[in-house]
Amino acid sequence: MHGPDPADHYPLPGHRRVGFLKPLVIHPQIEIGEYSYYDDPAGPERFVEACVGHLYPELGDRLVIGRFCAIASGVRFMMNGANHAMTGLSTYPFNIFGNGWESGFDVATIVAGVRGDTTIGNDVWLGERATILPGVSIGDGAIVSSLAVVSRDVEPYTVVAGNPAREMRRRFDQGTVERLRAVAWWNWSAEKITRNLDLIRGGDVEALETAR
Repeated sequence: MHGPDPADHYPLPGHRRVGFLKPLVIHPQIEIGEYSYYDDPAGPERFVEACVGHLYPELGDRLVIGRFCAIASGVRFMMNGANHAMTGLSTYPFNIFGNGWESGFDVATIVAGVRGDTTIGNDVWLGERATILPGVSIGDGAIVSSLAVVSRDVEPYTVVAGNPAREMRRRFDQGTVERLRAVAWWNWSAEKITRNLDLIRGGDVEALETAR
């Protein structure tokens, strides 16, 4: 055996609160890597409804999540559609109510504030009820603490916490981070990962670099 089937919706027998997101989420603006899971007592199949807010096709932004990410219950990705136009005297979204209020609205007033895609790297752990704001990039191996509000990019293998989220510590020195990202074990085959689980869970980077 070489680990769970990444195409399995519910990889933990008897625990349907945990689901692999890649087979569960079919959305043109969401891309999720294999083995990344969402844990929700109400069911992981509600990931888009529960976790992804204001993702509108006319704005063109995407949510991209890498492989082997652990996403806890209540995590919220606020996408660019949450922003209101801030170029006028009022930020009230008159246009969405129609009935004549949409007249003269220029979507460019919102597009101008779009911060781009929201990107989560590989092997990232997002703690319970963390909020990720639009256009943020979270690097490989990062940890976002519970209840954190992430408003700016997070460097690889960095632990952040708080509102707004601030760096608590680096998990490894910069040289080790660069070596880990070069190894990129998350891109290995399931067979190779299975053979080298002790190295991945361990602390010997050099051994991981020479894994076969």
